[in-house]
Amino acid sequence: MSSKPIILSGFTMNTVSHLNYGLWRHPDDQAYRYTDIDYWIELAKLLEEGRFDNLFIADALGLLDVHAGSADASLRTGTQSPVNDPLLLVSAMAATTRHLGFGVTVSTTYEQPYLLARKFTTLDHLTKGRIAWNVVTSQLDSAARNLGLERQVPHDERYEIADEFLDVVYKLWEHSWQDGAVVRDSSHAAFPEGLYTDPAKVRAIRHHGKYFDVPGAHLSAPSPQRVPVLFQAGGSPRGQDFAGKHAEVVFVAGADAAGIRRNVAQIKAAALSHGRSPDAIKFISGVAVVVDENDRAAQDKLHEYRSFFNVEGAIAHYSASTGIDFSSQPLDSPLKYQDTDSNRSLLRMFDDPEGGREWTLREALAPANGFGRSKTIVGGPVTVADGIERWLEATDTDGINLIHILSPGSFADFVRYAVPELDRRGRLRERRDGTLRERLFESGSARVPADHPASRQRIDGVRS
Repeated sequence: MSSKPIILSGFTMNTVSHLNYGLWRHPDDQAYRYTDIDYWIELAKLLEEGRFDNLFIADALGLLDVHAGSADASLRTGTQSPVNDPLLLVSAMAATTRHLGFGVTVSTTYEQPYLLARKFTTLDHLTKGRIAWNVVTSQLDSAARNLGLERQVPHDERYEIADEFLDVVYKLWEHSWQDGAVVRDSSHAAFPEGLYTDPAKVRAIRHHGKYFDVPGAHLSAPSPQRVPVLFQAGGSPRGQDFAGKHAEVVFVAGADAAGIRRNVAQIKAAALSHGRSPDAIKFISGVAVVVDENDRAAQDKLHEYRSFFNVEGAIAHYSASTGIDFSSQPLDSPLKYQDTDSNRSLLRMFDDPEGGREWTLREALAPANGFGRSKTIVGGPVTVADGIERWLEATDTDGINLIHILSPGSFADFVRYAVPELDRRGRLRERRDGTLRERLFESGSARVPADHPASRQRIDGVRS
């Protein structure tokens, strides 16, 4: 079993309840404070002190309105509704931390690359290189309708848009401004009134493509990483190919350890097909952890949490994510895959021909010994550390995206009980200054590696 440091990422959303369906009713849950900046600052400080590498913030751009044809269930159960913009949280959290990274979800389907490039460059400057972008193509029909479309862009075409979108931002981040463009010389020999930026080192990208036209130069001077660390979570065949081409950290899902391991292998193969080293990508999976001072106390805690679990909220979320209304499907009936323009991989994970198992709606969303559809590890410090290590080994992954059941309680419990045991085993990274990319990868470079497609946009001294 490996003893190398794991990626430890906290997983949340700028909302009252994400994957912890119904737990906003628990008296100790504080996620109702999601509109209070102090809540986010406190969470960032907790994760920083607890040796977390990153805070991963999910997002959605529409209400969950597939369940029974309306958003009523998600609104009533507090499931991912209401939800605020995650990008605006980062500056405050970064100002009160020094090492913690921030992975933020933004969709390529409803953004413009010229504007998004500036947003992430700004945040990379303000965080001193601790920003990551979770690249998604979106999955909700409600988002499409409210953002000017009659219906969602077809599933695979969204990835075609995303491919070109990334081509544009790579040009803006890596090609537009040459190293040394910012001179800031108040007494330059050739310019008595001073030279701030050398115009010869700022280039228009002249991009004219199928989906985007961006003729000009990037608005922002290069940031510490230039390109934010690229997270991605696509699990469909097209999504896996996209991840293999672009991603540096993949949030990989599966119905069980074997399913996740297959997805990891498929994405590594995709990376190889795009001329990248399979080892260039790190993999994390969503894991809920219930930990206390001993196994019995942790089991009692899980039992209490499960008494608040809201199955309707879980089904409303799954219905919206997959584009299929499961409101009238019996809980003990099997899940069957069908093509939709929403999240196909969430459907396929519970009807996978290679898995050889039939899953019911209840087994998938409300298992008897877990919490929701993600892996749940329960126990005292040693049991939890053992469980995490076995899970990483079985899934061939590099770390976990810790799903909170209570916020910030689940994170606080993990820091109090699990982190010291993981540290004792040498599974946590040492605190050191530097960018998020330097923290996560052994290369020690703040820039994307040479085999990444963004690096192909790097320029020499010749003006384009």
